Amino acid sequence: MYAFEIERPATIADAVAALQAEDAQALGGGQTLIPTLKARLAMPGSLISLSGIGEMQGVCQDDDGSVCIGGATTHAAVAGQAAAHYPALAALASHIGDPAVRNRGTIGGSLANNDPSACYPAAALGSGATIMTNARKIAADDYFQGMFTTALDAGEVITEVRFPVPVVANYQKFVQPASRFALVGVFVAKYADGVRVAVTGASEEGVFRWTEAEAALTANFTGDALEGLNVPEEGMIADLHGSAAYRAHLVGVMTKRAVAAAS
Repeated sequence: MYAFEIERPATIADAVAALQAEDAQALGGGQTLIPTLKARLAMPGSLISLSGIGEMQGVCQDDDGSVCIGGATTHAAVAGQAAAHYPALAALASHIGDPAVRNRGTIGGSLANNDPSACYPAAALGSGATIMTNARKIAADDYFQGMFTTALDAGEVITEVRFPVPVVANYQKFVQPASRFALVGVFVAKYADGVRVAVTGASEEGVFRWTEAEAALTANFTGDALEGLNVPEEGMIADLHGSAAYRAHLVGVMTKRAVAAAS
């Protein structure tokens, strides 16, 4: 590690102001950033901790039925507090990492980092969520822009994420045993106007929607509707854990499992 300053603002306004300083970096739960600092892959002069901002914590339900989750809410809190409002989302949060990760990592930090194998991006994109920042609202379809890349501007903070609640939903994750990240994860959500299917862990471009499966499942929400549909292996991640062809195959398998579980 190396020497740096750390600030702990109590309000969103104070955090945004602190992030205007040269070489300042927002700190959520630190599950990705701290290892990055240890490896000297990033060397900000100051860290602005968001974990003590009360207005960015907790789960509630809006008047329109949407589930609203503060950006500094931990995975463990989402797992516990969202269960009554959005069970599929709570179940997803309950299987992120291990207890230590779930009690430190935050939903805002995960979405801001946009790791290509993280779980929350699939939930946000699969639910058609809205990412609220200190400056604007960003639809999930516009927010995710590639591996580790989002629509966030420098100094912009995720203050809240709003999830429209579907009729039924389910998330299936084929776990990489060491990291607990998704080798492939699929979030399926059925709404009154159609089905959304979001895939994480598979593509070199990060989380994506499988539109062919969405169309088929909107017409017939059963695993049979997916017969004959395949994700092209071009552009899939290939590493020591699985080939591109293996990941492409897993997308279909996990989607069928999610549909069966949701049904």
